[in-house]
Amino acid sequence: MNTAPMGQAQIKQAMRLEAKARRCALSPEAIEEKSRTIADRLLALADGAGTVMVYVSKPPEVETAGLIDALLSAGKRVVVPIIEKERRTLRLSYLTDRSVLVESTFHVPEPIGSEVPASPDDLDLIVVPVVGFDRTGSRIGYGAGYYDRFLSRAPDVPVVGAAFSCQEVPSVPCEAFDRRMDRVVTEEEVIACSC
Repeated sequence: MNTAPMGQAQIKQAMRLEAKARRCALSPEAIEEKSRTIADRLLALADGAGTVMVYVSKPPEVETAGLIDALLSAGKRVVVPIIEKERRTLRLSYLTDRSVLVESTFHVPEPIGSEVPASPDDLDLIVVPVVGFDRTGSRIGYGAGYYDRFLSRAPDVPVVGAAFSCQEVPSVPCEAFDRRMDRVVTEEEVIACSC
């Protein structure tokens, strides 16, 4: 019988599965309602930002369609990520209309065929998807490290996670390459993260 303690990767994977299960237990109606509240809070946080990077959601993530539309209506420049599977990172594109989005890698909507290249240097705020989080700003993503690699190229840009409150975990194991979020926005509160 193996009684060796779990390593950080296994602990993180167990937390990932638990947080995903809690998120999946939310009804579509609850996701829609909670996402609206989160979007309103994110829009307020983006008040002073000219260019905002926002992930394009897929179910059952916090929905970002309304946020993207609101940012565009407010005159913000919106940048969305495109998954580069081969390099396991993200490239960026400006987005002026959600109608150009098509389902792409990992079923994520992306502006394939309508890209307008953007640079990490253009960004004033980054909104990232979250599978699990803690109050220090440590984030559990999907496990492939795309955002970790990308965020290392934008070290001075504030990072905000969008999550449902049910995705909070007590403490996420943190590794050297992990970038902590500055804030996490849920339907219940805006958490100012502190190490």
